Amino acid sequence: MTMTTSAQIGVHALGGPTAILEVGGLRLLTDPTFDPPGSYEVAPGRVLTKTAPTALTPGEVGPIDAVLLSHDQHKDNLDDGGREYLKRVPIVLTTASAADRLGGATRAVPVWEHVDLSRRGGGSLRVTRVPALHGPEGSEPVVGEVAGFVLSGEGLPTVYVSGDNASLGHVTEIAGRFPVDVAVLFAGAARTALLDGANLTLTSAQAAEAARILDAPHVVPLHFEGWGHFSEGAGTLEDAFAAAGLADRLTLLRAGMSTTLTVTLR
Repeated sequence: MTMTTSAQIGVHALGGPTAILEVGGLRLLTDPTFDPPGSYEVAPGRVLTKTAPTALTPGEVGPIDAVLLSHDQHKDNLDDGGREYLKRVPIVLTTASAADRLGGATRAVPVWEHVDLSRRGGGSLRVTRVPALHGPEGSEPVVGEVAGFVLSGEGLPTVYVSGDNASLGHVTEIAGRFPVDVAVLFAGAARTALLDGANLTLTSAQAAEAARILDAPHVVPLHFEGWGHFSEGAGTLEDAFAAAGLADRLTLLRAGMSTTLTVTLR
C-alpha cells in the first residue's frame, strides 16, 4: 500500500509583489514594498504609479526569518519603505548586483546555488536561486539582474517564486530540475516605456502555460494589481486559467487575502 503525505504552505498577499510565505515553520517575505499610493519617478521622465496601499505596515508584518528579494532596481519591487524594512531582517537573499548596492544583511546567491535556512526544531528549508528574465530575450542589460527562487526541504512542499520573470524558457529549465508543488507567479503583463511596451512579466496566458509546464497543482499569482503599469489583472488570469483547463489549480488572492494550501507531496 502506497502511503501519501501532505504538507502546508501559508500565503498572505499584501499587494504587488509583496507576500508572506509560511513554510516549514519559517516566515519569508517577498519583495517588500510599503510606500503609499502615488507616482514615483524612477528615472528622468519615467514614472511608476502605485494605485493601492500595501495591506500591512512594516510593523504589522510580524517576525520574518528571511526576505526573498527578486531585485532592487525598480520601485515596484523594493521601495523606500522596503529598503528601510530590510534593516530589521536577519537575511536577505538576492542577486549579486543587489547585494553590492544594498549591503547590510543581503546575501548574493548565484543561479542554481542555494542557502539552507535552519528550521525551529530541526531540519532546514533550502532556498535555491533560479533564473529569471525581466522582459524579452536580450533585455537584461536594460532591466538588470533578477532572481527567482525555489523553496524545498524534507517533508515540505516545493515552492517556486518566479520574481519578475517573463521567460517561459526559464520556467522549462526549472521544471526540469524541480517537482514544483506550488508556483507563486509574478504576473500582470507589466509594460513600461523602458522597453517600448514589451511585456516585462508573465501575461495571464503565459502564467497558465507556466502552470502547465511546471505541472504545479497550485498556482498563486502575485504582482498583478496595485500598480498602473500592469496591463492584465485578476479577470484575465481567471479567464486564461479557465481557457487552459487549469481553473482548479488557481488560487487568486487580492491584497490583504491569505490562504493555507495543503499539498500532497510527490
